Amino acid sequence: MYKINTMDKALKTLQNCFDDLDMERKTAMQQLRKVLETNMPKGFEACINYGMYSFVVPHSLYPAGYHCDPKLPLGFISIASQKNYVVLHHMGLYANTTLLNWFVTAYEALTIGKLDMGKGCVRFKKMETIPYKLIGELCKKITAVEWITMYENAFKKK
Repeated sequence: MYKINTMDKALKTLQNCFDDLDMERKTAMQQLRKVLETNMPKGFEACINYGMYSFVVPHSLYPAGYHCDPKLPLGFISIASQKNYVVLHHMGLYANTTLLNWFVTAYEALTIGKLDMGKGCVRFKKMETIPYKLIGELCKKITAVEWITMYENAFKKK
């Protein structure tokens, strides 16, 4: 499955990253975490990255790291509880139009409300509308090796 990375240890640990949340948010974030852990393809590692619970491509698989800060591993998916919503950051949605179109279509088919989305982030203001099954499917769509190729084609300067 995936390996747990201990970077950003000073911020929070993976075990206590949701401790300070109210019960509704804590339950939603723990369920999201479970969905990510259950559905992430091999090669990704769980860690706290930029203060968020994240899955990244570790330096052992992609030594170049994140182009903006090569000391950091290559980020892929993160979840966080913000002031007004819970957010899922998925860099594949930002980098791959086909994946984005699939997700938007699948989300709209659920008829759970209007999709609140930025370039690579999906915001959930109502915890009861988080489509856990769809997020699980989304996790499985890109392997770590595929993400490296996609990332290099979309973001790395040639």
